[in-house]
Amino acid sequence: RRKDRRVPVNLWIEAETGDELYFQRAANLSAGGAYFAQTVPQAPGTQVLLRFQLPGDAAEISCKGEIVSAPEKGLGMSVRFLDLSEGDKGRIEQLIARLAPS
Repeated sequence: RRKDRRVPVNLWIEAETGDELYFQRAANLSAGGAYFAQTVPQAPGTQVLLRFQLPGDAAEISCKGEIVSAPEKGLGMSVRFLDLSEGDKGRIEQLIARLAPS
């Protein structure tokens, strides 16, 4: 189902919806999205503005995201990056290659 390789991370991502701002901990990351563990889920289809920095990289990544799955009960949710720039996607792919070489 997933086309992008995921790697485990411990990364804080700022997620903004309307006038609400949350700091979510990403448990894994791919060039296509992230999984937020231990977070109260939002409804699938909800769009958020995401901002984060990759480990060892001072440049901020900013993009829109869409919640694609969340459990009916419990914590966690998956978010897909919607308008990630090619440069930022390349930086995430480089991080994945360093963390999980094939």
